[in-house]
Amino acid sequence: MTIDFEDFHKVDIRVGTIIDAQEFPEARRPAIKLWVDLGEEIGVKKTSAQITQNYKIEELAGRQVAAVVNFPPKQIGKFMSEILVLGFPDEDDNVTLIAIDKKIPNGGRMY
Repeated sequence: MTIDFEDFHKVDIRVGTIIDAQEFPEARRPAIKLWVDLGEEIGVKKTSAQITQNYKIEELAGRQVAAVVNFPPKQIGKFMSEILVLGFPDEDDNVTLIAIDKKIPNGGRMY
């Protein structure tokens, strides 16, 4: 299936910095709660990410990530996820976060 640029442009992908990460023991599948600063326009948003196989909570703060910011919020247990942090599967099918290789201002939109 192909899409045109207008379809792609509807997906709002922004860069943000993880400012807090916490355990999420209530999740059905192992996950970590993340708070991501997406800049002045969007603010801090939270999400749940199934990244426990590749990341420790203490190494996440300060890391920049890419996230979809215009999906509707999704209730995950007692936690409301507001964004979708993006990653790719590694050789074991575990999520590996998309790496930003240069410091980008929070809120920068992907194009």
